[in-house]
Amino acid sequence: MSSLAYQLATSVLVVGAGGEGLRAAVEVAESGVAVIAVDRRTADDDHTFPTTGSFARASATVGGDPWEPGAAEASRESLSPTDPRTAQIVARYAEREFHAPGGFGTRTDHRDHGGPARRRFGDPTSLGIRSAGEYTGSQVRRALREHAKQLGVPVLSNVYVTRLLVDDGTVFGAYGFDLVDGSRYLVHADSVILATGGHTRIWKRTTSGRHENTGDAFRLAVEAGARLRNPELVRFHPFGLIGPEHAAGVLVGAAARGEGGALLNNLGERFMTRYDAERWELGTRDRIALASHMEIDQGRGTRAGGVWLDPSHLPPETIPTRLPGVYRTLPDPRTLDITHDPIEVAPTAQYSVGGVRVRPEDHGTDVIGLYAIGEAAGGPHGANRQTENSLVELLAHSRRAGRAAAAYSARLTAHYRSPAAVRAAETDVNRLLATDDDENVRALSRAVRRLTTRFAGVVRDGIGLAAGLAELDEIEERMGKAGVHVDIGGFQDLAHAYDLRSAVLAARATLECALERRESRDRHHRSDHPDPDPGPGVDLVWSPKTGVRREPAPTSPPTLPS
Repeated sequence: MSSLAYQLATSVLVVGAGGEGLRAAVEVAESGVAVIAVDRRTADDDHTFPTTGSFARASATVGGDPWEPGAAEASRESLSPTDPRTAQIVARYAEREFHAPGGFGTRTDHRDHGGPARRRFGDPTSLGIRSAGEYTGSQVRRALREHAKQLGVPVLSNVYVTRLLVDDGTVFGAYGFDLVDGSRYLVHADSVILATGGHTRIWKRTTSGRHENTGDAFRLAVEAGARLRNPELVRFHPFGLIGPEHAAGVLVGAAARGEGGALLNNLGERFMTRYDAERWELGTRDRIALASHMEIDQGRGTRAGGVWLDPSHLPPETIPTRLPGVYRTLPDPRTLDITHDPIEVAPTAQYSVGGVRVRPEDHGTDVIGLYAIGEAAGGPHGANRQTENSLVELLAHSRRAGRAAAAYSARLTAHYRSPAAVRAAETDVNRLLATDDDENVRALSRAVRRLTTRFAGVVRDGIGLAAGLAELDEIEERMGKAGVHVDIGGFQDLAHAYDLRSAVLAARATLECALERRESRDRHHRSDHPDPDPGPGVDLVWSPKTGVRREPAPTSPPTLPS
């Protein structure tokens, strides 16, 4: 039942054409090495595009600030486990990337005296942020897209990658299909860069769109022979919209609290005074998410299961002028005008801190020739990813991975190929298309989201995690009987079947590692182990074959400033 329509060859294949994927592809192209990028989405649909807030913090800022303080701060705030080399890499490259050819740094807001504007986005340390108001991410994305186009980087849209092709522990390409007509793609490549995001879509409340952060990078890497690191570490943003349905999960920018927004429970209490008496709403996001969870769990939340973020006491002109993105993101102002009304929000899965285990120096994995960047990669953030460094991390890590993949391809003297691996990938797709049993793929996906939300949300405990794993066993058994149906809408149902596989794998890794991490450490809260482990930090490394393995977290080198 094969319908192979496209057989392509390139030196480097980038899977995912969001911000990080494009940055890596640009680096490869500028190195003079052939590159192709593929993406399941269309060119104008990108997760980086709506990113608001910052580009870089005090690390290597305009004005000659040294990079060392930024590196030290990033290492401190990661709260271990982290690799200090990663913090150094980001800090060293921050200024270079901000002024990179092609305008990746983009225009930023400026003070009257000409320097870049520093804006408060919540945390007290975030006054060192440079930004382009609420549109920094969209500007970076636009600049990258234009530069990739100028370099002639081919970007293939609507292509779903089902499997990475591996021979003797070495990647040699990928197999996939066209989401519209089902045509198969076989792409031979010397190296592959995974840039398809994390796994936050496996939670019920998430900032992710329907077709992003499904955990497919985790599955593709693991099935190829790589391992995951700390998949239980997930950022839950406290300000995700509860409704209406079309806007559920959309973030109310953290600048709303930075400008003076107040958090209230259903009694009208400004409850953050109980959880952070010094900083209130300007505390860390994880503390606010935990506080909101506690208020909701103890019956002081809204009927829909949230809390109120109230900026209505601010001067009416503040929100449209200082928070225009927030103002336009919210529902119809005829029914909710945030200059007068509070906003109903709840903790929402926003960012995969853990991911595919990579080397900090080049983002290579356990599989030769395979690299992972962005949310797909685990390790760069320790237990706490800094929002203030989000975009510069994207650019710096993607640059290094692109350069490493290009160099690896350039020095190869032989090309790996395995007809058996290609046949296995083809057979797997054919088998799914031939399945016509009773189980519904979408219903099973919703079941995964319900169990991760219930048992692996903001707060976890051992009993709940064990119960979640038992439910996951049942879902996995039913998954083999899920039917796939091709209709006038194309091959989306086939993509959902692979997304379900990804979700089950990502959920299992998350729950098993959360059960093993018997401590509370920044993003990871265990009610039955409320304190951090006093010993050295550990990385939890996972694969289906070995389960969870504990590895000592890297320690800071003596040269890293305190």
